[in-house]
Amino acid sequence: MNGASIVGTGAPAAGDTISSAGEGRMSISIDFGTTFSGVAYGSSRIAGGNVQQILTWPGARENFRKIPTCLLYDDAGRVLAWGLEAKNASPMPGTVRCEWFKLSLEPSALRGDIVDPRLPKLPLGKKAVDLIVDFLTCLWDYARERITQEIGIVADLNAADVWLTLPAAWDAKGCQMMREAAIQAGLVGTAFAGDRDWRDRLHIITEPEAAAVHCAHLTDLHQLRPSQNFMICDAGGGTVDLAVYKIIGSLQDLEIAEVCARSGSNCGSLFLDLRFMELVRILLEDHPVHLEPASLAHFMHAFSETEKLGYLGKSDDGNMFRFTCFNVEDSDDPSVGLINGELTIPGNMLRGEVFNPVIEQVLDLIEEQICRANQRVDALLLVGGFSGSEYLRKRVEETFGSRIEVIARPSDADTATCRGAAQYGLAHRQLVSSFIAPKSYIMRVKLPADLEDWQRRPAYITRNDAGVHICENRLQYLVSKGAILRKGQRIRTKFCKFSSSSQGDIDRMFVAMLYASDSDETMRYTDEGGMYELCKWTVDLSILPSFQHHANVPHPGGFYTHFEVGLELDSAEARGVLLDNGYECGRVAFDFLV
Repeated sequence: MNGASIVGTGAPAAGDTISSAGEGRMSISIDFGTTFSGVAYGSSRIAGGNVQQILTWPGARENFRKIPTCLLYDDAGRVLAWGLEAKNASPMPGTVRCEWFKLSLEPSALRGDIVDPRLPKLPLGKKAVDLIVDFLTCLWDYARERITQEIGIVADLNAADVWLTLPAAWDAKGCQMMREAAIQAGLVGTAFAGDRDWRDRLHIITEPEAAAVHCAHLTDLHQLRPSQNFMICDAGGGTVDLAVYKIIGSLQDLEIAEVCARSGSNCGSLFLDLRFMELVRILLEDHPVHLEPASLAHFMHAFSETEKLGYLGKSDDGNMFRFTCFNVEDSDDPSVGLINGELTIPGNMLRGEVFNPVIEQVLDLIEEQICRANQRVDALLLVGGFSGSEYLRKRVEETFGSRIEVIARPSDADTATCRGAAQYGLAHRQLVSSFIAPKSYIMRVKLPADLEDWQRRPAYITRNDAGVHICENRLQYLVSKGAILRKGQRIRTKFCKFSSSSQGDIDRMFVAMLYASDSDETMRYTDEGGMYELCKWTVDLSILPSFQHHANVPHPGGFYTHFEVGLELDSAEARGVLLDNGYECGRVAFDFLV
């Protein structure tokens, strides 16, 4: 992102760690999924501190741990139903059912690319964010009511910490849009008069990080030792997200660090449904009565509810899979598999046309993440709804079993993300505590010339306006590759700039070149190679109180402005923060790691 400029925020500097839920404060997680969503909650004062899930939903007599991420609109754009009621509604004139709209905020969609031409279009006059706001509003309004009923007291939900799960591969823009949508939907609000920090009660957590919290207390991981690594593969309806963690202390205390940048892709179980739909269209091309919307929906529902997760792969090649037709006419054509009102599809055809293309994507994604980590992976945990696929688990074991000692699907794998996010909020400390820097972040600076500079780079040495010999093109490491950083930690580095006056861009602008390096070697000068430019960071120092103070006092010989640059690094992005006496004056994101 060349030419990035820092912008003033006027906000006080954040501390060196991320705050967690206050003692006794309720923690509520919303696992907003592409195909299904769920809500979990907990408090030290409820059920012994154990996480609870909402199981009772509108339109259902049974209990469901998750409900469809689905909306039903009328022609005027009003919400008629949501969740199960929207999913199960019969087609009606003047209505439109909306699903899978979460994918419209993933990075390629925000760049203007078509995520998948098979996905339904948005209703006329609606943007993806509008649908997300509508769904979260319905979900949250019901969750507030239900939580209050289930705990038997009037809960102060306005003061709760709310944790919203997002895919690992989303960039900062998508995360910010989701955050704004959640605030608009009312997930957090003022709890008392003068509550100015109420927005801070909304937290974003990635799906694999939340799942790691749930999994780390399970016996599948307790055999691991410090310095060993485990991978979370969160295979959901729309996306598959991966992250690798290193155990750096006690696993029971969840002292783990992310080893490398997370990754993810749109290859969840939804894409099995879409490929199945394509296969049906091809087989029944000459039988249009079975390609009407209601008929196609009937076929896809039968596949999704019965065969998708139970399909076994090669051992099912010789079996015939039968799907009852919705329409009774034109019910027999054995040449395409129409036999006595059923569409019959051979197992080997399902494997080649439906399952293998998607599962191969998942396997490639896992392989790429192992290469990215560049370290041994000692355990692989499959979570998410798609992890329930027997064929997926079998293929993962066949492909990686010789290299990864433990491959397991933990208990409650389909709700690991939802439960883990709530558990994260209940802990009164940072759980996934650290991040291992995948590269070095370096800034080009001017420093007083020393003997080594005179010997190695005399051509870089000039005299500034104050008569001091300065070596240009020196490097200052903000963080080195492999450094273990605490989550939320801010690495601060002091800088100063000489200004001959307070006027003019040269005197008030601080321009820094930011570089990154994948090398383990430490370099001193910009011409040593082994690094690449991230961005040109332009900082207007006139926003600093210290600069303004000097500007109002005569300085015939010029003056120095002292300030700090803070580096914040997590597994999603690297950010620079401008500080003046500990006061945050601006920030910029200069590297996205996913």
